[in-house]
Amino acid sequence: MRVFARSLLTVIALVVIGLAAGTFIPRPLFSTEPPAPAAGMQRILVLSNPIHTDIVIPLDDEMRTAYAFLGAAGIPVNDPAAEWLVIGWGGRSFYLETPTWGDLKPMPVFRALTVDRSVMHVDVAGPIDEAHPAIRSFDLQAAEFQNLSQFIQASFAREGGDVVVIPDAGYGAHDRFFEAHGSFNALLGCNTWTARALRMAGIRTGWWNPLPQTLGLSLDLFN
Repeated sequence: MRVFARSLLTVIALVVIGLAAGTFIPRPLFSTEPPAPAAGMQRILVLSNPIHTDIVIPLDDEMRTAYAFLGAAGIPVNDPAAEWLVIGWGGRSFYLETPTWGDLKPMPVFRALTVDRSVMHVDVAGPIDEAHPAIRSFDLQAAEFQNLSQFIQASFAREGGDVVVIPDAGYGAHDRFFEAHGSFNALLGCNTWTARALRMAGIRTGWWNPLPQTLGLSLDLFN
């Protein structure tokens, strides 16, 4: 029992050290002088809940055209009431089978803690209160925003050039799940995908952010 207890404490200590280092060591390590604000800045949002983060981009005319491939798959990107596109990446089993905490089951949790296939989840939103504590906003230069958008689009798996919709999967009337590139696990999951996407846009994160809480703290510290 003593050996087991020591091993458990060692594992816990390593996890705590890893989370602390991943939060307080910035990535990239050294910051560059931020560019002066210019015309054509694009506002993006990061939405957080206790276990997951989404990236939200504005649905202006240019983005409605750029994401027309989602409209063809059932996302109402051209609806005038849709002001934002909400996009996340995550583990297939947990994402599809756990729309609420009341739907939590052992197998999706097991797959989330080991290795699972990945999916993209896409939804639209109307007005969003940016003052909400679970929301962070960032203003990007045109080139930074383009880098972010390209990273997001490249995360969708495609067949014959078209994104692949997962049939009969969604939480509501307007959202959809799509096949995605990459494998999901607890160490490199939805929040590390969000962090990587943000770094593509020139936003500094922690070195390793597997949790929304550590990602949010690093975003506040380094930007």
